[in-house]
Amino acid sequence: MASSQAVSSSPERQFDFRDNDFARVRKMIYSRAGISLGEHKREMVYSRLARRLRALSVQDFSSYLDALEGENGSPEWEHFTNALTTNLTSFFREAHHFPILADLARKKQGPVSVWCCAASTGEEPYSIAITLAEAKGGKAAGCEVLATDIDTNCLNRARTGMYPFERVSKLPEEQLKKYFLRGKGDNEGHVKVRPLLHDMINFETLNLLADKWAIQGSFDAIFCRNVMIYFDKPTQAKILQRFVPLLKPGGLLFAGHSENFTYISKNFRLRGQTVYECVSQS
Repeated sequence: MASSQAVSSSPERQFDFRDNDFARVRKMIYSRAGISLGEHKREMVYSRLARRLRALSVQDFSSYLDALEGENGSPEWEHFTNALTTNLTSFFREAHHFPILADLARKKQGPVSVWCCAASTGEEPYSIAITLAEAKGGKAAGCEVLATDIDTNCLNRARTGMYPFERVSKLPEEQLKKYFLRGKGDNEGHVKVRPLLHDMINFETLNLLADKWAIQGSFDAIFCRNVMIYFDKPTQAKILQRFVPLLKPGGLLFAGHSENFTYISKNFRLRGQTVYECVSQS
């Protein structure tokens, strides 16, 4: 007898993944992290969450999701969210942004503060720190980068400041020598950021959808790149509005290459390619 609900299965699959399972996952991750998963993400969702089922020896998706919904404070929510968070990053990704940040830093007399709100495994905040160090020279002391992300696994990797050499192989040799230490022995083939950079950055877990952000002070710039594409328009508008009081007058907001905030918020004016200037504190 045919099932009344479609089942996504294949000979290679260990678990059935029904339409209802996918619908529940989409609803849960949207409620938890504001992430809107399209239909095309079905295979990705199965692949990543199936690892959690295996790790927990859970027999089916329904039981796994029931357990999550039954205990709002369960540590498994962190694993669930981490599994469904996409973390594509690299050093100096979308390179056209960094000369603009450097120009801002050079023009400012005192220290510069930047919030990177999708830090992932650290390449972006370390790129920001390098840019500030290069722009300010001997006056870089006091510059601060707040690096936040919802993915705790990625943040833990970011805090180590250690990367396979291929992750930095395209950087200029001068930057490699100045800002990275080459690993030896067991760490051969890896590099580690020097204390000069590491000390500029504070890594913290933060969910952009949280009712309150544990953030103090204001910033000269906010990097929120390739994050908003996972949110619907109302959520984007809400987050942008919350950025406004955290930016200093004339502060800059850096967006991802496929993100356009012009028609979402009147508080930001397009200044360059996916770079916005905060024009209102209201």
